[in-house]
Amino acid sequence: MAGRTQSAPLSLSEAEPSPLERFPLERNGSSDQNSLQASKAGPKSDPVASDLGLEPAKPHLRHALHHAERDWPQTNCYVDLMIELIAMRGFEPEAMLGFTLAQDYEEDQFTFFKPRLADLERLYGLRVEELALYDRLDAHIARQTARGRVALVEVDGYHLPDTRGVTYRIDHSKTTIGVTEIDLDARRIDYFHNDGYFALGGEDFDAIFGRAGEKRDPSELFPYAEFARFDRERAHADLRGLAEELASEHFARRPSDNPIRAFAARFPSLWSVLEARPPCFFHSLAFNTFRQLGANFELLGSHLDWLRPSGDLEAESEACRRISAGAKAMQFQAARASSRKRVYDPRETLDELASVYDGLFEGLSAKLR
Repeated sequence: MAGRTQSAPLSLSEAEPSPLERFPLERNGSSDQNSLQASKAGPKSDPVASDLGLEPAKPHLRHALHHAERDWPQTNCYVDLMIELIAMRGFEPEAMLGFTLAQDYEEDQFTFFKPRLADLERLYGLRVEELALYDRLDAHIARQTARGRVALVEVDGYHLPDTRGVTYRIDHSKTTIGVTEIDLDARRIDYFHNDGYFALGGEDFDAIFGRAGEKRDPSELFPYAEFARFDRERAHADLRGLAEELASEHFARRPSDNPIRAFAARFPSLWSVLEARPPCFFHSLAFNTFRQLGANFELLGSHLDWLRPSGDLEAESEACRRISAGAKAMQFQAARASSRKRVYDPRETLDELASVYDGLFEGLSAKLR
């Protein structure tokens, strides 16, 4: 993009390939055309559509893990971003999903699941480091994207046009985006968010980064930021073998008690909290409970399908899909009950899913290395 950065020139030895130029478009998805997971996820990739005015400079196709026919096309902002980022680099994001085995219930929410950074480096050679901020945010991002890196930064969803109808100019919500391109002259960025690739500029750019030439308010804290670097990227020679080794590590980190039973025991008090809050509170509660539970296990099912294409883990991946579908059904039922100001008690369903969970982990205990 012309006029993309205001940073100092870089030597060739410093620069890394542009993150969207190294791999052709058709590699943006799972590379195993015949895998069992791909058949279950639907079409290999899904075009990213936008009617928001600005379009990214380069096209992007959603990975099959974000296909619209899945129970949870979006999971959480960090995992969704990583799926698309890894796929954009030409690798298989299914390999990293072993972390879903370790999800627990944390008394008021299910674990906000995300990959271990060490796993990303072992699987793909992808390094993610914290980006220390001490100057203007846009200047830091310009420096990193000029080196072919992607800047991961927490922003307010209120200013993200891709969330139109949800939070854009409606509600304030912390979320993570991955900035691949920034043009300080045009005041715009191209960025990954959730399951897509988007662009923003103008007032939204100024709201996130501050107006050009404007001094930063020292009373405002910097957001948390990271950067992904690709200078040593390469897929492990035995990607499935390593992924299964990591899955076994995560399996050993699984909760000592069934997290779905823990959620069932806690649910009545959570619903009492919900009843005392404004209607919009339901969305936050549902995201951190039903959605994180269901999305976690749908991804685990996809991981197991990919891990053993022979179908050796079919029964376990089917159990994952049952948990996913059950969580989705409960979210709809809870939404209806909340809107009608009625009590909702899903403990019978949760008891059934807890038994499915027990069977899932018993099966994995016998089959994982």
